[in-house]
Amino acid sequence: MKYERKRVLVVGMARSGIAAARLLLNHGAIPILYDAKKADAFGDALDALKENGCELHFGEDPLELLQACDSVVISPGVPIDAPIVKAAREKGIAVIGELELAFSLLQGEVLAITGTNGKTTTATLLGKMFENAGRITHVAGNIGYPLSAVALVSKKSDVVVVEVSSFQLESIRTFRPCVAALLNITEDHLNRHGTMEHYARLKQRIFENQTAEDVAVLNLDDAVISKMRDKIKSRTAFFSRTQQVDNGACVENGKIIWRWDGMIKPICDADQILIPGPHNLENALAATAMAAARGLPAPVIRHTLQSFTGVEHRIEKVRVLEGITYINDSKGTNVDSTIKAVQSMKAPTVIILGGYDKHTDFTPLAQEIAANSIIRQAVVIGETASQISESLQKAGFMNITPAYSLEDAVIKSRELAVSGGNVLLSPACASFDMFSDYEHRGLVFKEIVSGLS
Repeated sequence: MKYERKRVLVVGMARSGIAAARLLLNHGAIPILYDAKKADAFGDALDALKENGCELHFGEDPLELLQACDSVVISPGVPIDAPIVKAAREKGIAVIGELELAFSLLQGEVLAITGTNGKTTTATLLGKMFENAGRITHVAGNIGYPLSAVALVSKKSDVVVVEVSSFQLESIRTFRPCVAALLNITEDHLNRHGTMEHYARLKQRIFENQTAEDVAVLNLDDAVISKMRDKIKSRTAFFSRTQQVDNGACVENGKIIWRWDGMIKPICDADQILIPGPHNLENALAATAMAAARGLPAPVIRHTLQSFTGVEHRIEKVRVLEGITYINDSKGTNVDSTIKAVQSMKAPTVIILGGYDKHTDFTPLAQEIAANSIIRQAVVIGETASQISESLQKAGFMNITPAYSLEDAVIKSRELAVSGGNVLLSPACASFDMFSDYEHRGLVFKEIVSGLS
């Protein structure tokens, strides 16, 4: 779509909305910006956009703005069934997401990753592989750097690695990565998507526009994902840490192996990967499959796997104080992610749980904690504190301490922890009851821990 002199309503003024407005301005559009928050919530963050011709609207009825616009761009936080979206479609006005807008205007080779967990680690690791191969690489999307910001600067020879959420996949139309990976599917975001079946269908949309020239990377160990192979038009490559694969990446005799069209390439020993836990081995296999599918040399992939130390807010060691290791896993925003963090612990651990209610069943996590003697105490906070406590008690785990804030939780965890053990922040919940996002929560945790005397 040509945007010159078109009036485009951008709904949602978080990072992706602001980036979308800048991109639209760059292509000659007249952005009309709307957010339900009041203007003072943004300070001077939107001043430059206003000076460059954007219209700003806050807190009013957005439906009235449709009268004067040619198309609508929604931020990921705006559901596809929101009143503004329904009204626009009834009027015949095109509605796309920020991801779709950016994809239609960027240059470069696009690789994309989705899944319930592991997206950020895998995207960052894959980006490092391409950087180490000498390619100019952008890692963007749900990772916190909007794809629209990349579209302003990318060139045809660049590589663009995109972390994609189910929220973003709701509104795609032409989004087509040359390599796309689906890492795993476990319960998450049911407060928005309703059922697991709908959630899985949204995740599968990452392959929707691929052709036989493209590659879909699938987790063979995930029963839901492995069944998708017959519904995908692109070539398929699998990854597995428990089975051999004909085409893809797997572990054989303790080594990571890449197989493709009868060719076999050893990459490295699986125990040479620095990031801990079986889930991170899966992330490494997925990144290996994606990189190898685009022809990256095995020595480059090997070096990256052997040197990559992980990402911020994901099983991140913050500090050791009085023999206690404090670990920031604020990115543990759902049950499955926190289960993986629990399984990565090697010393007696106090875990901090709780946050925003996404209508999650905490039973699997409670059962894992009750069965895993490594977790000695649980400190619960936020909207879901009582739900988590109830689930833990039903599973037979009684060492539960409530806290009224994250700082209170850290102080109580310190008192409960033993020398040689851990304090693990892995909430199994989103952060919106107390923080702006998981990054904000993780940064506050690190500040509190760093301030302990």
